[in-house]
Amino acid sequence: MIAAAWNLMLGFAWVVLTGDFSGRNLLAGLLFGYVVLVLIQPQVPALAGHAQRLPRLIMFICFFLKELVMANFKVAFDIITPPWYMKPGVIAMPLKASTEFEIAFVANLISLTPGTLSLDVSDDRRVLYIHAMFLDDEDELRRGLAELERRALELFH
Repeated sequence: MIAAAWNLMLGFAWVVLTGDFSGRNLLAGLLFGYVVLVLIQPQVPALAGHAQRLPRLIMFICFFLKELVMANFKVAFDIITPPWYMKPGVIAMPLKASTEFEIAFVANLISLTPGTLSLDVSDDRRVLYIHAMFLDDEDELRRGLAELERRALELFH
């Protein structure tokens, strides 16, 4: 988190020093700030792991967009075809997320994906209850959701 704050400050410093207050220039400043922080990372222990965050974020965004598009196609196909293929149901998914922020992040990602909806979290915060529109293969659904959780949690570690 310290590295992100430094990156933001370097980006704003770039904007102020260049005198160009456009979004494109801010993005360039953030990119230059990221490169500077990656270069000084070996000398500053507080920046440990910062270089891997941007590639992980890009990979996660690509993964989530792919999952989002596939889920949209599945729901759209079920809506426009005469026989309905959905088999709705509720599953309990064990969570690896531990903090409230991580649990909320994973639950919101699941709810953003068409065909799934986060319903509740157990009192001990170890199980997330999810309503699924397509519960053909419960194990496959759990594996897919666990993969989404794993990739989301990689962003914070």
